[in-house]
Amino acid sequence: MSKVNIYNFEGKVVGTEDLNAKVFEVAMKPELIHFVANGLMANKRQTSAHTKTRGEVSGGGKKPWKQKGTGRARQGSIRSPLWRGGGVVFGPRSNRNFKIKINRKTKQTALNMVLSDKVRENALVILENFDLLEGKTKSFVKMVKTLPVVGKKVLIVFPDNKKDNLRRASQNLTFVKQENLEEVNLLDVLNSDTVLATMEAVKFWQKTRV
Repeated sequence: MSKVNIYNFEGKVVGTEDLNAKVFEVAMKPELIHFVANGLMANKRQTSAHTKTRGEVSGGGKKPWKQKGTGRARQGSIRSPLWRGGGVVFGPRSNRNFKIKINRKTKQTALNMVLSDKVRENALVILENFDLLEGKTKSFVKMVKTLPVVGKKVLIVFPDNKKDNLRRASQNLTFVKQENLEEVNLLDVLNSDTVLATMEAVKFWQKTRV
């Protein structure tokens, strides 16, 4: 069973906690991570690009010229895809569906895998609380320097939507991503070098992801 240190804002270890092996000691399966990550990105896609077919382009009700006798190829409408300003044949449509079905258990297992990887890399940093004294950026930067933060990108997992000092102090930093506990997904963890959370998050994951 893995153990994780609990830190205060001065970077001192104030306790340890045993982690549930079913959540934080799961072996990696790259193909499963890849499937879930692709699915999450596909499900976020917006089909805003939309082209009109010849039936949707305005005008073109009358034949450009008579069928025979002109010496030119016959044409039925100036809104044919062959004409400038006409309809588009294989352009993007707003009714495209990129959704990929991901089973809840599969999504849950994949998140356990990446959380386990963070534990193995000592990239899951647990704070005793998020009660930062000042909501100033310099206070947060000073605190981060005292913690064993790995890499540059930090994901802060907040237990609720409350506007506390830590949220205010870190919201303007480009290397920090803020996310609420119940909304954290695989992509959030994959795109971060260090996950900063409290024991409330650990207990939530161990309760809901076993």
